[in-house]
Amino acid sequence: MILSGIEIKKNLGKKIIIEPFDENELNPNSYNLKLFDELLVYEEKILDMKKKNKFKKIKIPSDGLIIYPGKLYLGRTLEFTETKDFVPMLEGRSSIGRLGMFIHVTAGFGDVGFKGYWTLEIHCIQPIKIYAGVSICQIYYHTIKGEYKNYCSGKYQDNSGIQPSLLYKDFD
Repeated sequence: MILSGIEIKKNLGKKIIIEPFDENELNPNSYNLKLFDELLVYEEKILDMKKKNKFKKIKIPSDGLIIYPGKLYLGRTLEFTETKDFVPMLEGRSSIGRLGMFIHVTAGFGDVGFKGYWTLEIHCIQPIKIYAGVSICQIYYHTIKGEYKNYCSGKYQDNSGIQPSLLYKDFD
């Protein structure tokens, strides 16, 4: 079952942490998360799953940044989130999708117990100008049935910034 916006608000500070929280971003059954002012882009032409791929940081200026098709941009949410006893899920906002911009390719599924910033896999189908602070995606919460263990992976838990792929660690 998906939590309503009212239930999300009731659980704030207890089972759900969203920092900073803005009442205006609360929806009937989700909460809008904003884009931070930094992106990562891989510098290598061919990415290798078994190694740490080089990347560079790009700052999104106040007057916006044009992103282009054929390139993966990694961003992150402005908000730090923590979830206890619920499964957090991330989806792009429909207004963003209707501009041909996609904010996650395969990573919209969170784990119970995750805490950190959400890394966004951003790509577009035509050039688009983006801005830091825009409400770019929405988080929603599912209840979970049965016994479970909290997420405790050392790869992405408690992150403080944009996380490039750490898949190479699986090969060690």
